Amino acid sequence: MLAVIGVILVFSYAQGADQRAVQNLSPVDVLVVKTAIPAGTPVNAMQASLTAEQLPKSAVPQTAVHSLNDSAGKVAAVDLVPGETLVSERLVAPDALQAPGDVKVPAGLQEVSFQLEPQRVVGGRIVPGDHVGIFISMSSGGVDAKSDKPSTELTIPKVLVTSVQRAPQTAASQQPAPAPSSGAANPSDTSLPTGSLLLTVAVSDVDASKIVFAAEFEKIWLSKESLDAKDSGPTVIQPGGVYR
Repeated sequence: MLAVIGVILVFSYAQGADQRAVQNLSPVDVLVVKTAIPAGTPVNAMQASLTAEQLPKSAVPQTAVHSLNDSAGKVAAVDLVPGETLVSERLVAPDALQAPGDVKVPAGLQEVSFQLEPQRVVGGRIVPGDHVGIFISMSSGGVDAKSDKPSTELTIPKVLVTSVQRAPQTAASQQPAPAPSSGAANPSDTSLPTGSLLLTVAVSDVDASKIVFAAEFEKIWLSKESLDAKDSGPTVIQPGGVYR
C-alpha cells in the first residue's frame, strides 16, 4: 500500500513540475494550435483546434494571440500546424486571403520555387502577396573567383511572393514533445513552427538563375520587406565586415 501511495505522489509531483517551472518565468497565456487548421478557416471555427497554454514571457512572440475575441470575422492566412503559437499575422480578413495562384505575376517576370526551413522565412510568417528580400550566402567566390572567404548579400530586394506551401508533416513530427525530465520549462516544444516551406516568387530571368544556383549549391535567407523599406544599395558582408 505504501509503495502504491509513493508511486502516486511521485507521479503527481512530476505532472506539476513543468507548470511550477513556468510559474517562475512570468507565464503568459497564449493560444497554441492543437490540430491542423487549413488556410481559409474562419476564426469562429478554430476554437476546437486551439488550446490555451502558459509559456514563459521571454518565449512568447510579441504578436501572439491571447484570445480570439478581437479576431472575429478573420480567417487563417496559411495552413496552421500543430504545436505553433498563434500569431496575429496568421489571421487576416477574408478578402485579403491569397491562395496559391491568386497573385498575378507582373508582365515580363517568371515564377521560380525553392524550399527553406521556417527560420529562413521569417519564422514561416510569409504569405502570398508579401514582398521579401532574398539574401544569398556563398561559402567562397562571392566577391571574386579567387576569394576563399564566405560572404552574404541582399542579392534580390523587394521580390513578390506568389505562393507559400508548407511541406507535409510526418506522423512523428506531429507527436507532442516529451516533458523535460528535469522539470525545467522548454518553450520551444510548442512555440516553434516545424516543417519546410515551399515558396514561389516572381522574378526576372537573371534573378531566377541566381535563385536556382543558390538553392542548388549555396544558401538562401529571406527577410520580409515592404516596398517602402530603405534600400542602401548592394552590400557584400564578409567576416571582416560583420562588426563594422
